[in-house]
Amino acid sequence: MEPTKQTLLIGGLLVDVYSHPTSTSSSTHPVHVLFFLHGRFGSTQDQNVVGTVKAIFDKTYGSGGGERKKDLIVVALDHRNHGTRLVDQQRNFAWSKDPAKNNDQHAMDMYTIQTGTAQDISFLIDHLSCFLYPSGERTIVEWGVGGISLGGHSTWIALSREPRLTLGIPIIGCPDYMKLISQRAQSSDIPLAPPYFPTSFKSYIESHDPARLAYRANDASNPFLGKKVLVLSGKEDTLVPWAASAKFVEGLEVGEGGVKRAVVEEGAGHECTSGMQREAALFVREWLEL
Repeated sequence: MEPTKQTLLIGGLLVDVYSHPTSTSSSTHPVHVLFFLHGRFGSTQDQNVVGTVKAIFDKTYGSGGGERKKDLIVVALDHRNHGTRLVDQQRNFAWSKDPAKNNDQHAMDMYTIQTGTAQDISFLIDHLSCFLYPSGERTIVEWGVGGISLGGHSTWIALSREPRLTLGIPIIGCPDYMKLISQRAQSSDIPLAPPYFPTSFKSYIESHDPARLAYRANDASNPFLGKKVLVLSGKEDTLVPWAASAKFVEGLEVGEGGVKRAVVEEGAGHECTSGMQREAALFVREWLEL
């Protein structure tokens, strides 16, 4: 059975809200909300997004989904400067020898899109419930976030900054921005210096990026402690190579109450494969069954 979709306008932000037809306002089941984010140059209409959402609902409500005690809602939104929020497509490009495809501000543009979208998720956590359930019909009890490529990067940032997020599924994303972008800059003969990398920009990353936080600690200084994290990457990915994430993921501490799982798919490049969709769906099903 296909999930149903409604589009809400919340503070000027369009969001697609997916639910299962059997999940009605009269249900007494508590609700889990999963935000799901698309990749660079994409939108909420991408087949990767729609296909992953369908796979998640198939596993959580279909055959083998078990007896449900909670209902699921998946919320898709466009990244800043993408989809319905597109202002200038040139600013989504990387560095290039081709002037028509070159963006000297690539490092700053990509990171501010990620951090801005992470803020959008916190904004939606604040306000989504009153738009979905204006009479208090249902109760949202947990929040999660997942995303593909650019959406995977944003997932890491949102998970590190928003304490109300208890689950994260970064797909072909990276939690260490400087490690990723410095490799890209080197291959493009771009120096890690102004104007490509302003001092204020690098200082911000040093203070705020997930890889610069206390992710190894087993105390309250670690924003990932107690969270459930599924990392999905392609072993042959050259755009966002696993090597840029491996040290962080291996050292990541989630504590006794958390879950950490990493799957690096053999033969997969920079793509969201059907196997990754299946792993994500199973992880969400476990989340609902706890």
